[in-house]
Amino acid sequence: MQGQPAHPDQRPRRTGRPGRHPVRVRGHPQPGGGRLMPDELPGWGEVPTPAGRFRLRPVRLPDHLELLTGWMNDPEVDAFWELAGPPAVTERHVRAQLDGDGSSLPCLGLLDGTPMSYWEVYRADLDPLAGHYPARPHDTGVHLLLGPAASRGRGLGAQLLAAVAALVLRHRPDCQRVVAEPDVRNRRSVRAFERAGFRAAAELDLPDKRAALMVRDREAPLPA
Repeated sequence: MQGQPAHPDQRPRRTGRPGRHPVRVRGHPQPGGGRLMPDELPGWGEVPTPAGRFRLRPVRLPDHLELLTGWMNDPEVDAFWELAGPPAVTERHVRAQLDGDGSSLPCLGLLDGTPMSYWEVYRADLDPLAGHYPARPHDTGVHLLLGPAASRGRGLGAQLLAAVAALVLRHRPDCQRVVAEPDVRNRRSVRAFERAGFRAAAELDLPDKRAALMVRDREAPLPA
C-alpha cells in the first residue's frame, strides 16, 4: 500500500493546477504550539506488532537520501507519490519539511531495527487539507510509504498504521483524531486504514486527487 505525501503544493500534480497556500482552520481559533519536533520521537519508543518491534526515526539528510530516492523511483510508489527522478527531487520534498515551520515531520519506520517505510506525520489542522474538511485543533495526519516491495500486500501496512496512530494519540495528548486522505483509487491503502481502526468519514475533492478522508478517533476501539 502507498499513501500520499503531505503539502500538495510541494509536489507535482496530475491536474497541473497551481499549489495552494496553507489555510487556517475554519470555525476554530488557530491553535498555538504543538510543533512536531524530531527530538521527541526517541521518547515515543517502540511498539510491538505481529511483524516485529516498530519505531519511528526522524529522516536525516543526506544520510537517508539514497534509500528514500530508491523507494520513490519504484513504479508502484511513484504512481501515487509522483516523486520519481534524481535524488534532488526527493531531497527537495523532504527538505521543505525539515526546514519548514514544524507542522510536518518526515520519518523512517524501522521494523526490528531495519528501515522499511517512510512516514510523514503532520498537523492536519495547519495543512492545506484543513480547508477541505471540518478540521479540529491538533488533528494529526499521517502518510505511509512501504519501501521494499516484499513488505506490500500482506497486511503489514494496517499493522503499522495502527501502531503509529497509537503512538500519536499516546504522546500528543491534545490530538483527538488521527486523519489521512489516500486517493480513492488506491483501494489497497483505504482497506489498510480501515483494518487499522480508521473510519471512512467522507470523500474530498483535493487539488490533485479525489481522496477518502480516513479518521481514527481517540475513543475508537483498537482494531482486533
